[in-house]
Amino acid sequence: MTRCAQPGCTGTIEDGYCDLCGHAASAPAPAPAPEASVPVATQPVSRSASSPASGSGRSRAGRLATIADLPSVPYRDPATAVMPDPVVAEEKRFCANPQCGKEVGRSREGRPGLTDGFCPHCRTRFSFTPKLGKGDLVAGQYRVLGCLAHGGLGWIYLASDENLDGMWVVLKGLLNTNDPEALAAAEAERKFLTTVDHPNIVKILNFQVSGGFGYIVMEYVGGQSLHELRRQGALPLREVLMYGREILQAFAYLHEHGMVYCDLKPANVIRVGRRLKLIDLGAVLPIGAPPGSGWATRGYHAPEVESRPAAATADLYTVARTLAVLAIPGFVPYANGRVTPLPEDCGHPSFTRLLRKATADDPAHRFQSAEEMEEQLIGVLREVSALEDGVPYPAPSPMFGPERTAVGTALSDRADRVFGPLDPVAVARSLPVPLVDPADPAAGSLAGLLGRDGKELMDQLAALPQTPETKLMRARLLAEAAADEAPVALSELERELPGDWRVTWYRGVLSLAAHQPDQAVAMFDWCLSALPGELAPKLALALALECAGKPAAGWHAGVWQTDHSYVSAAFGLARAGRLGILDEVPAHSVYRVPAQVALAASVVRRPDLASLAPADLVAAVDRLARQSDLDARRRDLLTAELLASALTWLESNPAPGGAQLAGAPFTEPGLRRRLESIYRRLAVAADSRQERHALIDQANAVRPRTWL
Repeated sequence: MTRCAQPGCTGTIEDGYCDLCGHAASAPAPAPAPEASVPVATQPVSRSASSPASGSGRSRAGRLATIADLPSVPYRDPATAVMPDPVVAEEKRFCANPQCGKEVGRSREGRPGLTDGFCPHCRTRFSFTPKLGKGDLVAGQYRVLGCLAHGGLGWIYLASDENLDGMWVVLKGLLNTNDPEALAAAEAERKFLTTVDHPNIVKILNFQVSGGFGYIVMEYVGGQSLHELRRQGALPLREVLMYGREILQAFAYLHEHGMVYCDLKPANVIRVGRRLKLIDLGAVLPIGAPPGSGWATRGYHAPEVESRPAAATADLYTVARTLAVLAIPGFVPYANGRVTPLPEDCGHPSFTRLLRKATADDPAHRFQSAEEMEEQLIGVLREVSALEDGVPYPAPSPMFGPERTAVGTALSDRADRVFGPLDPVAVARSLPVPLVDPADPAAGSLAGLLGRDGKELMDQLAALPQTPETKLMRARLLAEAAADEAPVALSELERELPGDWRVTWYRGVLSLAAHQPDQAVAMFDWCLSALPGELAPKLALALALECAGKPAAGWHAGVWQTDHSYVSAAFGLARAGRLGILDEVPAHSVYRVPAQVALAASVVRRPDLASLAPADLVAAVDRLARQSDLDARRRDLLTAELLASALTWLESNPAPGGAQLAGAPFTEPGLRRRLESIYRRLAVAADSRQERHALIDQANAVRPRTWL
């Protein structure tokens, strides 16, 4: 493998390009112009222009784009990143004590503020002057070039490793390094940090002490921070969600190893080439560390960090706040001495619910793991991608089985309506079913149940061990049947499985089966907030809203544009007036024929037949003729309906010359003969004498009038 020729880059050449900085092997790009570094506590500035580094993130239809699909961010020559005048502005000087964090080093009575001293509020020592200067040698190995930025733990320096051919490294101060007890407690953490090996986390190379100050030695990552990208304007939501995936994967790695990051913010995430890296591990703590022992940034950290031990849920809170800052125009996380709450609309309904779930006041109501949050974030990313690209991004759900049957597909019995009213009981029995937990002792037995109806399944369940999953399945069957025992069973499960969203889901199912759609709306809305990336709750909410007589087209549209396997959503849009969407029902779907039948019927099931054109009627009949799987009797009935409407149309319109309809001349005599023959054919196959006589009467009524 060939090493990249860019100064200070440790990447390797793959397929002609560096896997780290993205530069071509044969033509190193010139170094970008110097940019002012951003102290880690500085708030981003919102502007209307979009980031020049932001790409569309488009990929082949159905394949979800990743950060690798975004334009590469150029590698920055480290020499250009050094601050020419390393000074911390007075408005950015705050006490480093996490329990304090108040202003220090400010001007008084015309005198400039001190750069070194003690906090007047808690007596913690502060210093804003660099402890290392250009040319200093740390531990006989690291030659300092200058300052890169100032953060909560002090100055961050650029240096070259003289033992490794001048490889660029970063030196960052350690927290509480003058406290012997803190140093001893941090030793185990340091050993862990040097073993961290994740593509989205900066590599920790060493720990050194110089002049009484401790430093982390890290690899140099020469790209742009998300903070710098955000200063040019809010980033596209799709791009932000891609960043969220990468960050959550890094957090999952840390949490799995018993550590929390603590201080996520845009300034601590770097884009370089086609990679994303967390660059600051100075605030990393063990899960369960005492309250207030870490470092956090106002506006990003969870409210309980000063009162509860370090936990993964607090880390996920910072992810949500970071994503909000990146994606929401004008959103500043901390202003006027107060944390800024999330806006009501964060740019996309599912994204808004994702952020609210992750930043719930009670940690128990947030996502409980990085994997769980990433799972839901990916669902939101699929929705956003489908909306932008105009193609579906389907994927199997990790929470729900497929749609059992599409509802609302039957034609209305009334000639002036395409569809009949939605049946809430049918909806309750058609919704996707939550998947069984594979860790449940009865999971294997439940997968083998083959009951033909609810009663048979209930009998089989009674013979199985009473586990959470068997009880949940029993509750589902009771709810779908609106059984009297259902509320009691659900209340017992709520006590046994507090906070389990499936109990609320089945309460929604029970409400539909009991013809209480307004209650179902509330239940499914709660489930959607718990699972913002899932399509099944959106479909359930849409159908419940429709049953309650409320607007639902927006929810149906979101489901259908993301995944065409939820055919109920397409018919929901058709019932809302968007009948053309039925042409998108896939050819392989068993609901393709009902969709085409509905489209054909919609041509004549309108209040004003006079507005019809002959071509509309011809196209509708041809549509029916192309449905080879359509039952012959049903085709005849629908064709007869179209021919009868054509006769009505001819009463006020001249016959189109030379046109044909259903194999007959588009004239009154021609249509009457064709319609008479269809009615007589239907009469031959009638199920009863009464029906046969009715059809013969219809045939006689439409036969052309003659003198014979």
